[in-house]
Amino acid sequence: MNPGDRVERVELSSFKFLAGCAVLSFFVFLTGRFFTFPAWVVALEILLTVASLFIFGSIRWRLNKNALTYGSALLIAATFWWIWWPASSARARVGIEGTWAFVEFLVRHLLSLRGLDEMIHADTLLFILGLTLFVSAIAQTRLLESISFSILRKSGGNVAWTLALIIALVAVASGVLGGVSMLGLMIRAMIIILFLLKIRDKTVIYAVMVSTVVTTVCGMWLTYGEPPNLIMKANLHPLLNDAFFLRYCLPAAVGSYLIVIWNLRKRLAGRRVNLETLDILEVRSADVRFLQAERHGKVLTALEFVEERRSAFGPHAEPLLKRLHDGMSLGEALARENVPRQERLRLMGMFISEDMACALDQYYQCLVHDNLDQARRAVAEISNVLGSVSRERRRAQRVGVLSFAPFIGFLIWHAMGREIPLFWASFAGATVAFAGIFPWPNIRRLAFREARSESAEYLFLIPLFFSITLLQKTGFFESFSGFIRHGVETAGVSLMALAQLAGAVFLSAVLDNNVVADFASRAIRDLDVCLTQVFAMAQIAGYAVGGCWTHIGSAQSVVAYAFIRKEIDHSFTPFDWIRLITPMIVEIFVLTAAIVFIESRLL
Repeated sequence: MNPGDRVERVELSSFKFLAGCAVLSFFVFLTGRFFTFPAWVVALEILLTVASLFIFGSIRWRLNKNALTYGSALLIAATFWWIWWPASSARARVGIEGTWAFVEFLVRHLLSLRGLDEMIHADTLLFILGLTLFVSAIAQTRLLESISFSILRKSGGNVAWTLALIIALVAVASGVLGGVSMLGLMIRAMIIILFLLKIRDKTVIYAVMVSTVVTTVCGMWLTYGEPPNLIMKANLHPLLNDAFFLRYCLPAAVGSYLIVIWNLRKRLAGRRVNLETLDILEVRSADVRFLQAERHGKVLTALEFVEERRSAFGPHAEPLLKRLHDGMSLGEALARENVPRQERLRLMGMFISEDMACALDQYYQCLVHDNLDQARRAVAEISNVLGSVSRERRRAQRVGVLSFAPFIGFLIWHAMGREIPLFWASFAGATVAFAGIFPWPNIRRLAFREARSESAEYLFLIPLFFSITLLQKTGFFESFSGFIRHGVETAGVSLMALAQLAGAVFLSAVLDNNVVADFASRAIRDLDVCLTQVFAMAQIAGYAVGGCWTHIGSAQSVVAYAFIRKEIDHSFTPFDWIRLITPMIVEIFVLTAAIVFIESRLL
């Protein structure tokens, strides 16, 4: 454990911060009547806001990022008002038509989808919300776990090949379903397989971190793979369409996939899972997890279950955790630790199902004492229960697969230029997917709970997008575009493209790649078509790579870092993250830089 990590975190008051911002905004607004702020003040306020997201997410003193951005937006709006209002067309209309003209202005910009889309990328945010619901519903059918175990069997237990195929599947799916939505599924699937190998925590941590690269960099091959992709497309429409992403971003995504596989193979080459010695619950993991969700409304690994109820296990807790970390199943660990029978039954009922507790306990007792005949009878009883669960799970999975039809259909309709919002696609898919899990109330609630948790990661972006739109109204990005044009004339296209790649990597690492995408893309929207596309490719590659470099660079990194801290290593620090992931980031950066350079030279 690092010395700095032994210091307890201090959570700063969100209410006090918001109240302070409200008071300060009021005084700034009053000051603006007598003194007009220059436009760069708004830019400075936005820079300080996004920098604070990194600072107060990394140091001892923590501040809720929603409180930080919403409070800062009040101050930015108060500063902006007197820069914009005196010379605005809205004020001129109010002078001619009266107050009602201002009401119409507010309705058009704040109460319509088109106005909100221009202000805060409402269509993109709604698409992400629908996507989290869609993927969360499919996740409850345990589709990825089923596919993963099927691949493991067909590969004969070869872990490197199994993970290579799973990563390829997730990379493709991330391009369509969104990286954040796929991240949680990928982490769980990989951990299940790695635990079968009795892998130590360090390799598991590395695999979790690699998941962010797969869902972020390898998932950038299509418009819908990353929220920043959607933001870039919205800002640079119609120059950035699906054909652009396939032409410019797919090569970098494929190359990054090969780098990921190379790095994993170095750690896992030659490692195999002995399928003949697997525990009965490991063999039927998809059914077990479906049953957990159906009965208890949550899906836990054995480690999570013991950690969550550490006090209930008393003196057995630490020995049990040690056995579980060594790859032993919970039932066998309880039997070998001589936990009293009634307590074993109660715990297995809480972990899996009361219906199976007796049969499971009998199976593990026979396993410990080498009583194979009785073990086979217990296996038959367990298989009978799980067989019924398996039929329910497969029915739900069929509906989940069917839900892709309306989702892809609406995406195609939207891509054809029809005047329909993008979010119709994700909500159509989510509606059908939820129909597949509708018969099980606990599973429905779990899906909604997980979707709410994932979508909450994006709420802090709303005031940031609003603030950047206000900055655009000040004319800031016109001067920034002029700077880029001057750089092209003096330094050349290739050097400017590489500079934008490196800048996007660095800024995304310390700020947030969604914000960087919104900010940087607005500065290249008025350039020539070819220049815009090459620079857009450089920025997209940059924020994808930079988003994985630190623990707050992207939503995926935030989720993965929290998972590592909670489930694997409480002492894991942001500096540990950077140290472990930097070699792979450097390799991917070199690859993307080469691709950007070649594309820029082709101009």
